[in-house]
Amino acid sequence: MNPMTTTFVARLRDRDDTAWFELWTVFGPVIRNQLFRWGRGSVGAATVEDLTQDTLTALSKSIDRFDPTRGARFSTWLLAIAKHVLGDEMDRRHAIKRGRGRRPASLDEAYMGVSYGVTPDEVYERAIFQAKIYAAIRAAQKDSEFLHFEVYRMRVFEGRAGKEVATQLGMSEPTVSRHLRRVRDCIRSHVEDVVTLYSFTDEESAEVDSAGLAGGDDLFDEAICDIYVAHSRVVEDDERRLAER
Repeated sequence: MNPMTTTFVARLRDRDDTAWFELWTVFGPVIRNQLFRWGRGSVGAATVEDLTQDTLTALSKSIDRFDPTRGARFSTWLLAIAKHVLGDEMDRRHAIKRGRGRRPASLDEAYMGVSYGVTPDEVYERAIFQAKIYAAIRAAQKDSEFLHFEVYRMRVFEGRAGKEVATQLGMSEPTVSRHLRRVRDCIRSHVEDVVTLYSFTDEESAEVDSAGLAGGDDLFDEAICDIYVAHSRVVEDDERRLAER
């Protein structure tokens, strides 16, 4: 693992509340969405929220055993724990229906290696990557002046022409271009930091290139826009479900 990732895992193992909050803020919506997909209507929002808390608890109890040198993606390991927690809940429900007790399944060392009994699909892996990039965009937004980020939002996320943005915000087109470049550079920097922080394998690190984020400015902006729009829907759906629970 790279030094940033090693430090982050060390913070998790030291029970650093800030690190755990960061982790769940970034990946919580993805895991909850996956639990809904697995549940296929049999689990409601309140149950999914409970299950995500159970996943976090199971993760905190087993973080000391996470060993990426065994070929494990952290995202795959996290998914395995979530599936274990959901399976445990389904077993409990079936046991209650049968009028019997229930013995919790064991989250053993099999979950720490490459054979998890769960295969992350393309949708999940893409969502995990998009969650990282979305976190980088939000971090860049916090680091940027409001007007500067507003220029980027209007030009890239809304696809407006530079002249239109300049007229609406009362500035010249060259100023729009400067703000656009400044925010783009800020997002690039945060993408590098966030992907480095949450990537535990070379394969994960290489996702930046395959997503078009290592290309020129136009390709970068297009990729950022696609990811932002896609993950915004995940976050919005997650927030809606939590509000309805």
